[in-house]
Amino acid sequence: MGALFSSLAALFTSHREYKLIIVGLDNAGKTTALYKLHLGEVVRTSPTIGSNVETVKHKNVSFEVWDLGGQTTLRQTWSSYYVNTAAVILMVDSTDRGRIGAVKDELFRLLGEESLESAGVLILANKQDLSDAMSVLELTDALQLHAVKGKQWHVQPSCALTGEGLREGLDWVCARCAGT
Repeated sequence: MGALFSSLAALFTSHREYKLIIVGLDNAGKTTALYKLHLGEVVRTSPTIGSNVETVKHKNVSFEVWDLGGQTTLRQTWSSYYVNTAAVILMVDSTDRGRIGAVKDELFRLLGEESLESAGVLILANKQDLSDAMSVLELTDALQLHAVKGKQWHVQPSCALTGEGLREGLDWVCARCAGT
């Protein structure tokens, strides 16, 4: 009986740690989301040149979160961060219809990376607070997500400024990392 309680206690108090990367085009809200999760507040940001890294705690899980710059010239460096990544967070500006094709191209480039083979993909449909934001269904269709086979993905509506949807997205990552 004591062993059962010890096992249950270990399950609820165990501390797990995972590496996540946040990618997306420039001005999608990656850095805003990172600091909203890390500090709980909006921080004035400027375009990320290179990367930012912070530890984000969510429930009993600790994430090492890498926010990678999204300018065209920086995207070619993303692959140097992929090793040991548990999940990719693709931050999408849901109002930027003109560049959704570029987002889809980057997504499918990520999906083809051997070092991300076991990583799940969380798509944060950011800027949902704006009236011209694409819905989750519209974004799913535009990114052709139903064509993705053999990879777990989830689209989460979000607003990095308010934090809405960010923790729910991490819930999905936690469940996926736990194998549920």
